[in-house]
Amino acid sequence: MIIVPVKEGENIERALKKFKRKFEKTGVIKELRIRQAFKKPSEERREVVKRAIYVQQMQQSEE
Repeated sequence: MIIVPVKEGENIERALKKFKRKFEKTGVIKELRIRQAFKKPSEERREVVKRAIYVQQMQQSEE
């Protein structure tokens, strides 16, 4: 549970901004988006391998 202490006389917009910042840091939205679209483990491995090949090729082209 996110708690945002509001000081006396503090603006509501500022408290809302603090709340949004704390909420974004928790990563709830990012995880929700990941869970909405299920990927098979084989697809995830394939993406990791593709990324590794790409990075390796970029490093070799620099040399």
